[in-house]
Amino acid sequence: MADDFGYECVTANGGQSYQTPNLDRLAAAGVRFEHCHVQPLCTPTRVQLMTGRYNARNYLQFGTLMRSETTFAQLVKQAGYATGICGKWQLGREEDSPQHFGFDEACLWQHTRRPPRYANCGLEYDGVEKDFNDGQYGPELVNDFALDFITRHKDRPFFLYYPMILTHDPFQPTPDSPDWDPKAIGEQVNRDVKHFADMTAWTDKMIGRVNAKLGELGIRDKTLLMFLGDNGTHGSVTSRFQGSDYRGGKGRTTRRGTHVPLIVSWPAAIQAGRVCGDLISSADFLPTICEAAGASVPAGIDGVSFLPQLRGERGTPRQWLYCWYSPRQRADLTVREFAADHQYKLYRDGRFFDLTADADEATPQEVARLEGEAAAAAKKLQTVLDQFQDARPAELDRQFQQSVKDKPAPKPKKRKRKP
Repeated sequence: MADDFGYECVTANGGQSYQTPNLDRLAAAGVRFEHCHVQPLCTPTRVQLMTGRYNARNYLQFGTLMRSETTFAQLVKQAGYATGICGKWQLGREEDSPQHFGFDEACLWQHTRRPPRYANCGLEYDGVEKDFNDGQYGPELVNDFALDFITRHKDRPFFLYYPMILTHDPFQPTPDSPDWDPKAIGEQVNRDVKHFADMTAWTDKMIGRVNAKLGELGIRDKTLLMFLGDNGTHGSVTSRFQGSDYRGGKGRTTRRGTHVPLIVSWPAAIQAGRVCGDLISSADFLPTICEAAGASVPAGIDGVSFLPQLRGERGTPRQWLYCWYSPRQRADLTVREFAADHQYKLYRDGRFFDLTADADEATPQEVARLEGEAAAAAKKLQTVLDQFQDARPAELDRQFQQSVKDKPAPKPKKRKRKP
């Protein structure tokens, strides 16, 4: 899973700004999904992805996964799989968090601390901090862990969750960039959005290495490999997409913020070269992974397995998407909530959009004045929203408000005196 990587970044999807040969080959060898939608920001997506439940039910605040939740790692571990995670954590600073949530092994950035992530990075290996100062590149070290994990567990069932560090800002050079400096220290050095293209190329390169390792070990055919983005691309990045300029929408509830690539390859079970137009939600990954692994799915899951679609069957296609979004990075309880289908979108506050004519949601339509197909869609989407009218536990909002009160006030910044 790439970080801040929208649908428009992959050439196979119609992207025209970046080189993604390995992702394109993966798509040609498997299924490319046209309508996968996640939450607009990293923590909300990760919580929904890992638990299969909508944020309305279990999202507390930014950077937190409640320890009472059950993750896909815990479920496949119970089914006999070796479990690992590598990349970005950002889900709680407790030292045992990865193990608590079902991961036997971990190589993480932003677990109990936040050191540099790219050149001369800091990582944590199973909770042991390790800092690198000889020109090492964080994403490459994480990928090395992934390759080692796969190699060591090639003879048994394994599950590796790989939330990549790339392509999140700061936009800094990769080792393949002309201006790469192996002596660079920190995240303020040589930041420039031009490096996003190199970071995308490096992301693709790492995916290629994982795919090649699976082939080298003779387990590629029987390995289910999924790639997606965690939310839309950063707003400072403008890409060419299907003949037009396309600006990233990370953090927004428009398609620019939620529409991400999803490519799935499983040679032994998936017919190559297919494109699926079904709606997919980030809540759908837990039941899909569990069904593929033969693991039990607990009650109360909102996600719908799309494993049948992977196999070329009709399955149970989603008729709608639901989103409850309130990132809660600060003392802000603002909630954006909507239901949508392929064409129409209705917010809880009554705003209605025809996305084929107004994808950026510039001009809401009055529901009372809708006719025909649009009126029927609004009625259907309102029924969806009604299902979740009482989904949010009041206790979660109380806990969040209390946590804000308990936080110490930030220290005032010292003013620099003018000479």
